[in-house]
Amino acid sequence: MGSKNKLKRFKENEAFENVIQPSRADLLSKSFAHKGGWSTFFKNDNPIVVELGCGKGEYTVGLARKNSNINYIGIDIKGARFWRGAKTALKEGLQNVAFVRTQIELIEAVFAKGEVAEIWITFPDPQYKFRRKHHRLTNPTFLRSYQQILQPEGVVHLKTDAAFLHGYTLGVLDGWDIKPQMAHHDIYGYVHAPADVIGIQTFYEQQYRAKGIPITYLKFSFPTDATAK
Repeated sequence: MGSKNKLKRFKENEAFENVIQPSRADLLSKSFAHKGGWSTFFKNDNPIVVELGCGKGEYTVGLARKNSNINYIGIDIKGARFWRGAKTALKEGLQNVAFVRTQIELIEAVFAKGEVAEIWITFPDPQYKFRRKHHRLTNPTFLRSYQQILQPEGVVHLKTDAAFLHGYTLGVLDGWDIKPQMAHHDIYGYVHAPADVIGIQTFYEQQYRAKGIPITYLKFSFPTDATAK
């Protein structure tokens, strides 16, 4: 994407009512106004579902279209990407969609304890190199943050084309004594696959499937006493 297009999208994001772009300083100083008050932002008490690393916002918007009684928030540091999802949501009049531009490691500064019902992690960078393992979105540090913002028994969904990340996450969960509610190495080949899992496909997901790459899926929650060994 050219720099002019990026600048144009950044400018439009500033005017979009469904885009929030807190500064890192505000988040670190715990002065983010919406933390603990997302029900005020959405003007209802509907459940909140978060997509981490939302990219173009295809999953966030797709889920919002299907479930008007649930609020969806896409999180990504690259605002030029989720510009597409934010603009689509506004064009379609989707009142249950918002996007927040920030790093995922600051997620606990965006949401209060127990404020989130579900988390979707869709096609994240698997970070294959060992020295990059701290960037994997299902490493123990991130899981502790997810556990904090999720409601009791809140659900995490991981959908990825990377068999490596699927297996890595299973290993991490085993270390927490967590048994996934669902784990499948080829979710499109599973006759009982949930509709929300296979009913929405991102642009890149379609490309993976066209190449014959299996899409894996994990669904899990944190028991009250769940903790890493």
